[in-house]
Amino acid sequence: MSTFNRYETINREVSLVDLLSRLGHEPARRSRKELIYLSMLRDNDTSPSLSVNDQLGVWYDHGLGKGGSVIDFGLSYWNTTSVKEVAERIERIFSGELTQDFSATEKKRRPRLPVKVPHYLIEDVKDIGQNPIISDYLSSRGVLNVADHLLREVYYYVEDEKKQRKHFFSAGWQNEKGGWEVRNKYFKGCLGHKDISFIPGEDNKLVLFEGFLDYLSWLRYQKEEGREAKETGLILNSLALLPVAIKKAKGYGQVDLFFDNDQSGRTHAADFLLAVPQARDRSKLYAEYKDLNEKLASDLQTREKQATFYEPIVSTDVTTSLRR
Repeated sequence: MSTFNRYETINREVSLVDLLSRLGHEPARRSRKELIYLSMLRDNDTSPSLSVNDQLGVWYDHGLGKGGSVIDFGLSYWNTTSVKEVAERIERIFSGELTQDFSATEKKRRPRLPVKVPHYLIEDVKDIGQNPIISDYLSSRGVLNVADHLLREVYYYVEDEKKQRKHFFSAGWQNEKGGWEVRNKYFKGCLGHKDISFIPGEDNKLVLFEGFLDYLSWLRYQKEEGREAKETGLILNSLALLPVAIKKAKGYGQVDLFFDNDQSGRTHAADFLLAVPQARDRSKLYAEYKDLNEKLASDLQTREKQATFYEPIVSTDVTTSLRR
């Protein structure tokens, strides 16, 4: 089984709630579809702020502004940038319980656990601009004006064990396996299988990002500079998919890398640059910010303040004099 399938099996079969319990962490309360924990990723969390949706297999730390899959949680929890290390730790915790034991000394098949697959159904997919709440969210991230041909409004429900349905809507984009990566103000997750997203463009030029909002931020900067963005775009959607991105990127002569300016982003960027020597690290363009979308939000806020500061204040008498 490939390295990627190894990680995919962990993300698919390991319950985040079960993992947290085995690590000694229990939820403080429940909020609708989510269990809320005191964040074990930060030392200063006095009010529960880490949400786990076990049906979708995702988590989000509201204090960090960060979330993702089981593997993504392990990277933050064990403060490492090695996906392999995280996989090995989780496999030890669930020793013998996953579909495949990946230890170097034993390769035999293991009995398959019942996989806790969420019962969800996508009810509708619409063009961006129909739902003002989704539009407001994208506007707050500064990407509404470049989202119309790339994002969609995804309407879906999740059915729990009691057959109770809860309906949701988010901005979404499809990955290469047909799954929907969905985002709104309160939730970040994936409906279906996790994979990269690929936007076809020039055969020899590639731009690569951790998340779709960073790619849209890049598009906005290109648009404001009056430049037509023709490069092929690749969005990881999860750092666990770095091996897939490396394999695709090797076929391009020009590769620009826009990873996050945090420890994980820098380490994965270094691994990527070693594997794809023609790539260029572009993170210095937003060195003061965590990622490109954070820089865009700051730039837009500065522009708004400047526009307010320089707005002319003219009295009625002066206006009348100027018109004479």
